Amino acid sequence: MYILEEEKFFWLLLIVPVLLLFYFLQLFWKRRKQKQFAKPAMLMQLSPDRSRFKPALKFAFLLVALGAMAFALVNPKIGTKMETVTREGVDIVFALDVSKSMEAEDVAPNRLEKSKQLVTQVINNLGSDRIGLIGYAGSAFPQLPITTDYASAKMFLQSMNTDMVSSQGTAIKEAIKMATTYFDEDSQTSKVLIIISDGEDHEGDALAVAREAAEQGIRIFTIGVGTPKGGPIPIKRNGVIQSYKKDQNGETVITRMSDQTLKDIADVANGTYIQGNVTSEVTGEVAEFLQTLDQTEFEAKQFADYQSQFQWFLGLAILLLLADIFMLERKTAWVKKLNLFNERGSK
Repeated sequence: MYILEEEKFFWLLLIVPVLLLFYFLQLFWKRRKQKQFAKPAMLMQLSPDRSRFKPALKFAFLLVALGAMAFALVNPKIGTKMETVTREGVDIVFALDVSKSMEAEDVAPNRLEKSKQLVTQVINNLGSDRIGLIGYAGSAFPQLPITTDYASAKMFLQSMNTDMVSSQGTAIKEAIKMATTYFDEDSQTSKVLIIISDGEDHEGDALAVAREAAEQGIRIFTIGVGTPKGGPIPIKRNGVIQSYKKDQNGETVITRMSDQTLKDIADVANGTYIQGNVTSEVTGEVAEFLQTLDQTEFEAKQFADYQSQFQWFLGLAILLLLADIFMLERKTAWVKKLNLFNERGSK
């Protein structure tokens, strides 16, 4: 297992394509000026020891060295061993709606990205609880089983999108059914299901399934994302809006948040509903809700003794910079004798 201590330094990698662009522009300008000065054959006679390959190699060394320095600043760390620790907390499963209606942009940047932000902030505020992740639309699918590995949970969370489920629609009952399989029926650990959705439910029967879950000791917390006014569902290509989803009559579909279903589910499952457009309110409400639950001890395996790996990248950067400094741009004598490109000497 690995962690990235300072991910913000990845932005430094943007320097590489910028330098690459300037290099090619300079190379183009240089060759055009050389052609204006003399013919290629004359240039070869004027500078017979000039290497065409070495300047490009030296520049490649420089780019790789800069990339290695960026990785060194990020400081990747690798867990060297597993250890079993005793932790105290509750089991929480997040069920995230990934139906097409979650692409509506009535909340910024859109409902799905806002939902991811909410779940990420809730996870950041957790202590030693175990978490799981489910995605659902017309059907539900397991994304991550119950774990204490928050880093993996956030990684899987960010990979979720509306194309993950082939059957579209919104079937909240399927998410609840899937969640019941995540929890250990024999465990005394408090069980919480957090549903994040715009509230549209195309299948129905969600309340009946929620009651069954409540009978199994699962409390359901629902978070509504979206606005009553709603918005259209954009159809994008390469991140650019091409049009909006239309119905059979050619009218633009407007999807609106339906919080009543989410409120009813929370009521029958001894939970709480909150409007999720303000992140701080959501994290505060969830924290208060979790504090009312009994904490249970459980054993968990996790990586320990994370060791920094920046020195490898720093060493590579120094090695390449030294190679760039000491490598001359003229042809090496023994390579010149090989005449790899069958170049004829001047007469």
